Amino acid sequence: MSSGHEIDEPEIIDDVTVAKGQAGAFVDARRLRSEDYVAETLHQTTGSLGVASRPKVVNFTERAKERKRANVRVVALRVLIAVVSVAVVTGLTWLLLFSSVFRLETSEIGVSGANEWVSAQTIHAIADKQAGKSLFLVSAHEVTEQLKSIPGVSEAKVSKQFPKSMSVEVKAQRPAAMLKRGDTLTAVDSQARVLNSVKNANVDGIPVIEVKDIDASLKNRSVKEALAILGALPESMRKSITKVTAETQDSVTTTLNDGDRVIIWGDSSQLKLKLAEVEEIDKNITAGTAGFAGKHQIDVSASQKPIIK
Repeated sequence: MSSGHEIDEPEIIDDVTVAKGQAGAFVDARRLRSEDYVAETLHQTTGSLGVASRPKVVNFTERAKERKRANVRVVALRVLIAVVSVAVVTGLTWLLLFSSVFRLETSEIGVSGANEWVSAQTIHAIADKQAGKSLFLVSAHEVTEQLKSIPGVSEAKVSKQFPKSMSVEVKAQRPAAMLKRGDTLTAVDSQARVLNSVKNANVDGIPVIEVKDIDASLKNRSVKEALAILGALPESMRKSITKVTAETQDSVTTTLNDGDRVIIWGDSSQLKLKLAEVEEIDKNITAGTAGFAGKHQIDVSASQKPIIK
């Protein structure tokens, strides 16, 4: 074919066939690349065995139902977990706090350390208040503090013994002194607390302080200082005391063996140091050490400068 124009070979670029030449030049459609959409569709829908299968059709109604059922299952699972958790906590709470497994019974409360001045009944009166409770609800500290408030009890220890027992151990002291008014004797401890009234009690070796009024003396500072000192003395020295005087709060004096030794304590401050000094000086007096022989009065009211006469 002859025309005034030459036809150039077509060039294929990225699936688009463009003929080289001037604008309006002839394009051979036979040379253009065609897209086989049928083959592509068959390829996408071919199954694992090479057999064409029907393309998936999404049913949005069914999809919504499936999602709803999944949400229901999640909610049901969460509710089940919550119910089981509450049931477990409730069961444990009942077992630990309200069941008989850990319930403290009166018969399971043991008491030791009582004496004639601090009776076992007095101790039980406090400890037995915890009976009927779960051992987990019993406060050992609270019971201990209540026991220490008993006159004559200087120490107390409470031990819980699972599953449902409790032991109470106290350190009960003898009276620090007997307050004497006329023919009446009242036992008191080192904290000026009145002890149990005991008939025919053994009062040997217990210092006696003569007072005009029992109730008033328990509030008197001088008597309180004397009781604090007497309560700290060793039993060997307490047994030798035949007289106690306390005209003022800082002039507490004890007489041993009817005047064989007279010890001026002053007040109850630095009591351990004063007691150590008295014991050392007494040893020297007894041994007849030079400078101590013939002396019988020991004044430790000024603990740093003891005086002997």
